[in-house]
Amino acid sequence: MDIHTLRKWVAQRDSISILETMDVHTGSRTVLKEFDYVIEAPNWTKDGKTLVYNSRGHLYAYDLASGEVKEMDTGFAIDCNNDHVLSPDDRHIAVSHFTYEDAVSRIYILPFDAGCPRLVTEKGPSYLHGWSPDGERLAYCAERGGQYDIYTISVNGGPETQLTNLPGLDDGPEYSPDGKHIWFNSTRSGLMQVWRMEADGANPTHMVQEDANCWFPHVSPDGQWVVYIVYAKGDVEPGDHPANKNVELRLVPAAGGESRTIAKFFGGQGTINVNSWAPDSRTIAFVSYRLKG
Repeated sequence: MDIHTLRKWVAQRDSISILETMDVHTGSRTVLKEFDYVIEAPNWTKDGKTLVYNSRGHLYAYDLASGEVKEMDTGFAIDCNNDHVLSPDDRHIAVSHFTYEDAVSRIYILPFDAGCPRLVTEKGPSYLHGWSPDGERLAYCAERGGQYDIYTISVNGGPETQLTNLPGLDDGPEYSPDGKHIWFNSTRSGLMQVWRMEADGANPTHMVQEDANCWFPHVSPDGQWVVYIVYAKGDVEPGDHPANKNVELRLVPAAGGESRTIAKFFGGQGTINVNSWAPDSRTIAFVSYRLKG
């Protein structure tokens, strides 16, 4: 796919986007803003003042107090997808940007307040999902040799470390707040399910077993809760997470236990691809959608 085809494909997804927040314990939802085009994947800054989201290849900052939206200066990285993560100190942001030469996603880091992106992953496709709490490593899903697995790499680049190597798709790797574990989703048991492993890839554990396809587990800042998105069994292929589907958000204790549905809506791809917990470990941000016409 060349970069012009990529931009055309992005533009063809024609939905109204609704940026929302929700108290995960009461289920109370607040609509912040509606957009007449697709936005995706809000990140919450550590000071609780700003949401960062992507739209049509660019990144934007939404000020929660004023409702003002500002486009972020990401230099040449203007074909970003919905895999972007802030550094633990909020001074930098890492993005997955479709490199102009071959339209393949690679990971770059740049200053949060604007600056030139620096390439981290020489190989692609690479899709970012996690930043270690010590600020030293990134976790991502990457296709190498026809198989998608989970890798980590130093923020300075260099050799990547492969953490998974089983048939099927492993995706959505995200560090726990203490840095000891990486949460991820995997089709290794058939349906897409929520797993956790040690930060070096050891001891993979099936944490959430649902009769459904479960994607993108996100751990609360206090390490107590995990929220993830669910597609009904049979509604999608286990390795696919399309947009414009009826989905659920579910909440489960990070230590394990029963999950519960906290919201149902029209969404999917773009809703909650990256961690969007607020600093209070009680509120999340997400995007729901509505078809035009």
